[in-house]
Amino acid sequence: MRVLIAPDCFGGTLTAREAADAIATGWHDAKPDDVVTQRPLADGGPGFVDVLHAATNGDIRHISVTGPLGEPVEARWLSVHTDGRRVAYIESAEACGLHLIPAELRPQSCETATTRGVGELIAAAARDNDVITVGLGGSGTTDGGAGMLAAVEAAGVDLTDISLVAASDVENPLLGPYGAAHTFGPQKGASPESVERLEAKLAAMDVLKPVSDMPGAGAAGGLGAALLSLGATVTSGAGLVRELTGLDAALDDADVVLTGEGSFDWQSLRGKLITAVASGAAERGIPCIAIAGQVSVGRREMGAAGVQAAYSVSEHVGSVQKSIADARKSLVATAQHVAKQWSR
Repeated sequence: MRVLIAPDCFGGTLTAREAADAIATGWHDAKPDDVVTQRPLADGGPGFVDVLHAATNGDIRHISVTGPLGEPVEARWLSVHTDGRRVAYIESAEACGLHLIPAELRPQSCETATTRGVGELIAAAARDNDVITVGLGGSGTTDGGAGMLAAVEAAGVDLTDISLVAASDVENPLLGPYGAAHTFGPQKGASPESVERLEAKLAAMDVLKPVSDMPGAGAAGGLGAALLSLGATVTSGAGLVRELTGLDAALDDADVVLTGEGSFDWQSLRGKLITAVASGAAERGIPCIAIAGQVSVGRREMGAAGVQAAYSVSEHVGSVQKSIADARKSLVATAQHVAKQWSR
C-alpha cells in the first residue's frame, strides 16, 4: 500500500515532523513492504515555520523578542523569495505561545501576557519583504494584540506597501460566548472571573471595534482582530500549508492517509487541519484515518467530516499519563496497531 502520513503537532509533546516520523516508524514496523510518505502539516499554530521551511527551503531568521511574560525569548521567522516576491512567514506562538508560560504561572499570566514579541517579529520582517503572513494559534495571550500593535508603532514600521496576511482556521469573533476570552481563555489558565475581565478589556479596545465581529477576530486571543485592524486579509492556515507542502499531489499517489493531532475534539471539525486532510482524501475516494492523543468526537461526527476511523493513543497505551511519559513510543505503538487494521 501507498501510505501518506500528514499530522499536525501533538500538543506540547511532539512537533508535526516528530509525529509524522513516529507514525511512519510504527507503520513500517508492522507493514515493512508498504510505501510510506511523510507530509507533516500545521494550521498556523506551533510548527508553522518548521513545516513551511521543510517545504520551501527558505531562509530561517533568528531574533530575540519580548516573550509573553515580558522576558526575552529566541524566535524564528521564515523568508521565502519566490516568483519575484519576498514573503515572510511568522509563527506567533514563537513569541507568545502557551508553551512559553509555565503551567503554574498561567492563572496569573492569563490577564497580563503580551503579544509584543509578535510585533517585533513583524517589524523585523517588514524591512525586506513584500508579504508578511502571520500564523495564529497556540497563543498564551488574550491581549487583543495590544502588545503587537504597540511594538509595531514603536518601531515606526510602515506597512502601507506590505500585504499583511493572517493565517488561521479559527472563525471565532472577538467578543461574546464564542469569542476569544470565553472560548480560549480557560485553556490559558483563566478563571471565570478572569474571563469576564478579559472580555471587558477586549470590548474596550476602540481600535478593534470595527473588526470585532469578523470571522477570525478572536484567533490567538484577539491577535487576529489586531491584524485585521491593520488591514490584514485572512486565509486558511491549513489551506496555505496544504498548498505549499504539495499535499494534494501526495494525496493523488496514496491509497490511505493518516492525520492526527493532540486532541481530536469538536474544534477539530471546525475547519481545522484534520478536516482539510479529510476533505482532500474524500475527493479522491481514499480513506482518512486519524490518530490523536485523545479522541472525543463521535463516529457519526467524524464520518460527516470525512474521517473513517480515529484511534486514541492514550486509550491504546492505557492512560493519558502513559501516553505523555514517552510520547514517541506511545505513538509508534498506536501506529503499529492501526497499520495491522488497515493495511492490505
